Amino acid sequence: MHRHLLAAAFALFAAPAFAFHCPADMAAIDAALPNASLSEADLAKVKELRAKGEELHAAGDHQGSVDALAEAMKLLGI
Repeated sequence: MHRHLLAAAFALFAAPAFAFHCPADMAAIDAALPNASLSEADLAKVKELRAKGEELHAAGDHQGSVDALAEAMKLLGI
């Protein structure tokens, strides 16, 4: 029984944590873009992933947003 309560509590607190993580990741990407030394293809991919992350965040899909933004950050090396 305690496991179920713990899992439910985690679910309630984890979603807002992802929600607050997304804007920080978007800001980090925005800050890194002007100094990025990427190919045109990689730069376009980062911008696409950044936009997708923002769209998913706005739609409430915070895990999807975190995943897309993490991929963009990996390409940027941050």
